[in-house]
Amino acid sequence: MYEQVIETIGRRFKELPDHRKGGNNTCYEISDAALSAFSIFMMQSNSFLAHQRDMQRQKGRDNVQTLFDVYKTPCDNQIRNLLDPIGPKEVGVIFWDIYTLLEAEGILQHHRGVNDNLLCGLDGTQYFSSTKIHCENCSQRHKDEMVYYSHSVIAPVLVAPGSSSVYCLEPEFIVPQDGAEKQDCEQNAFKRWVERNRHRLPEKVTLMADDLHCHQPTCELCLDHDLNFIFVCRPDSHVALYEEVELLERIEGVNHLQIRHHNGRFYEQYYYRYVNQVPLRSGNDALNVNWCEVRIVREKSGEQLYFNQFATNHELDDQTVVDVVASGRAHWKTENESHNVLKNQGYHLEHNFGHGDQFLSSVLLSLNLLAFLLHTILDQTDPVYQQVRQELGTRRTFFNDIRTLTRYMIFDSWNHLLSFMFVQLELDQKTQPP
Repeated sequence: MYEQVIETIGRRFKELPDHRKGGNNTCYEISDAALSAFSIFMMQSNSFLAHQRDMQRQKGRDNVQTLFDVYKTPCDNQIRNLLDPIGPKEVGVIFWDIYTLLEAEGILQHHRGVNDNLLCGLDGTQYFSSTKIHCENCSQRHKDEMVYYSHSVIAPVLVAPGSSSVYCLEPEFIVPQDGAEKQDCEQNAFKRWVERNRHRLPEKVTLMADDLHCHQPTCELCLDHDLNFIFVCRPDSHVALYEEVELLERIEGVNHLQIRHHNGRFYEQYYYRYVNQVPLRSGNDALNVNWCEVRIVREKSGEQLYFNQFATNHELDDQTVVDVVASGRAHWKTENESHNVLKNQGYHLEHNFGHGDQFLSSVLLSLNLLAFLLHTILDQTDPVYQQVRQELGTRRTFFNDIRTLTRYMIFDSWNHLLSFMFVQLELDQKTQPP
């Protein structure tokens, strides 16, 4: 599927608007600048383009051409200048093209949760901060007579219980909005993402987020767009709801469920509480939601291993409460399998690859997320990639080998590169590649 995705990315990059007004500074295509930048994130190497330029001088061709279909590679500053005026939504559409491919290939068929819903986690994260470098799209915070400039984003991912894989969707950037008196925030970005993208999603979707979004306007937004939700629901921010739950508990109006579970090492006890149709807030216009709680303890010692509480519009009973909680718990993958991987596992999300004056920072972040998405697809769909990754053990070792090989050798395609690694690791003697 790699070839399909690269072809899709290349086609969309050729459609990127060219802001230049003619003249002599048009020897590089915008698409070549975008693909060259994307290659850095795909290969997880800041020096990838420099090494390929050396190879171009020595051999007359290089891996940027063969692996990414770049006709002519601009220098780093030219790449930044060419991409800076391009709005991130021009790149964002590619995520939906790839999502369509995933659906068509049936890759997301089993990547679902409660009531066969596609589960989408939306959480914000900061990816740039400085007291000196800034652009017109920076958020600002004043503290101790200093101005702190930053960029943040909501980076939605598709998650599923029991799966460590997450699939990125189009991000929504938290940036100053035209005509707005207040600074942009995560709640507003959440709303924009839903309103712009609901039509792109299938009928059965559940959005998941932390307590920040568990409030009536956001829940009503979801319902108005025929979206389900599972939001973390904390007592300190939902006083009226928990007062109602406490009252119902006194009159035995709260359902209880206990399940014994062996996790492969020891037995755990799952204690559920749940109730349907309780007010999310005080007031006659309060939206009624369904509420549940889970507490997991180690059976032998009684040690509490996990505790959380959720509000949802999914109707709860002894079966669905288990599925809702499992889906709600999968939301942590948004942080652990997405944000943490992007920050600590080679993608260097918080590194300033180039800030620019307009949109460069956001566009480069989008390209980084595209590379992460493509790595996930390869990890889930390409048997040769899977076996090479497993043999090499760690992500770092795998990409170190990729960087070394592409510095000294030219490969005609990504399949050629992976097949070479497959043979050199003697995996062909252990098992035949599909």
